[in-house]
Amino acid sequence: MKSGDGEVKGGRLLARLRPGLGWLGNALLDQLYPPCCIACNAPLVMGDVLCADCFLGMRPISAPFCPVLGLPFDSDPGPDTYSPEALADPPPFGRARAAFAYGEVVSTLVGRFKYGDRVELARFCARSMHGAGREFWAEKPLLVPVPLHPSRLRFRRYNQATLLARELGRLTGLAVDAHLVRRERKTRQQVGLSGDSRLRNVQGAFSLHDRALERWRGRPLVLIDDVYTTGATVKAVARALKRGGMDRVDVLTFARVVIGGDMPI
Repeated sequence: MKSGDGEVKGGRLLARLRPGLGWLGNALLDQLYPPCCIACNAPLVMGDVLCADCFLGMRPISAPFCPVLGLPFDSDPGPDTYSPEALADPPPFGRARAAFAYGEVVSTLVGRFKYGDRVELARFCARSMHGAGREFWAEKPLLVPVPLHPSRLRFRRYNQATLLARELGRLTGLAVDAHLVRRERKTRQQVGLSGDSRLRNVQGAFSLHDRALERWRGRPLVLIDDVYTTGATVKAVARALKRGGMDRVDVLTFARVVIGGDMPI
């Protein structure tokens, strides 16, 4: 399920050209770059979707789940039942929701999106997140992407969380502020670190933009990221926001690691 350089370049070109072309241009592009599954490259009749096999390999997160952490329950334990993880270590945010449990197909999509320049995958991910976060939208929250350190942003050229937040803003009509939270300290990548190491790694790494904080104080806020693993990063951001006076902070991700499931390597 890994893409080569040619596929990555072709995907970028397709994403850049398609919006500005009419029916004839799209037909020509479909001949040059036939629609395929966004995970395994199997040929399809339309693009920007999954094939049947990959779709069946995704595990959507739906009720019943923990009202705080969004962890799915195997059976319905009744209303207002918290997961043991939420009871043992209450998070600094109110609710966390995710569209899918982390697994093989999700790993492929996130890898292509995050590291493979497949920025057009933000649309697919955001559509799934839009449904997962439906209980948030009536409150008209501000969407805030988890920031990258400037040096990592220069290297990667884009922040996947910002792309997700902007797509969600387009779908919901909600405001997005990619500058409210800043990553002041360059941290190690979280991949491969234990839970405790992840917490130490991001401790004190985030600060807030004072003017933006004044503008949005009192408004509910939803943090946006691609994957919730141990929650160390979003917890660190939520704590910074709470210290700044933001009372209502929730979290929305494309995927999350379910206890006992696959972990990002």
